[in-house]
Amino acid sequence: MIHATSMGTQVTRRKGVLTVVPAESPQEEQPSGKRMKYVQEPIAFNDEDLEGTAQPHDDALVVTAWINGFVVKRVLVDQGSGAKVMYLGLFKGLGPKNEDLSRYDTPLVGFNGRMVILKGQISLPVNMEENEVMVTFTVVNSFSSYTAILGRPWIHTIGVVPSTLHIKVMFHTKYGIVTVRGNQKVVRQCLAVVNREI
Repeated sequence: MIHATSMGTQVTRRKGVLTVVPAESPQEEQPSGKRMKYVQEPIAFNDEDLEGTAQPHDDALVVTAWINGFVVKRVLVDQGSGAKVMYLGLFKGLGPKNEDLSRYDTPLVGFNGRMVILKGQISLPVNMEENEVMVTFTVVNSFSSYTAILGRPWIHTIGVVPSTLHIKVMFHTKYGIVTVRGNQKVVRQCLAVVNREI
């Protein structure tokens, strides 16, 4: 029988036993310029994530979040929006004053296609499952059944993977992947309010 060894191995023989071990090479002793990469577990949705949802549906993704230390319901997670919007009613309820707002002049168009009255901008902490970031909201004075909108800037900062089909968002934390469920009942109540206003 023929045993072949690759380069960089040492072969030793003692008392009838053949031992093959890797040989140390100068190249292996020196650290390479590359570092090991930390790879997070991938986030994926499957059919089990549909449990507890009414299917089929075309509901928006509405969640609950902590904003400025308060539990805030009816927060729309909108992948199609580049804005982070807070409606005036929520702004007043959270306690800041108009003097806390900074000037913001960029025009904003509402869902109905009309220009929205802007009050200014304010940065407040948004916490979801102990994952907190500062979000600069544009405060608007217009009607909405939602209290706030978290768009792509927040989604990308947290690393959120939203799914309107599954009515959930998932993201990584130091404890692993966290799932936050939306509420279809609340979404449908919001839609009913909007339809009454039209």
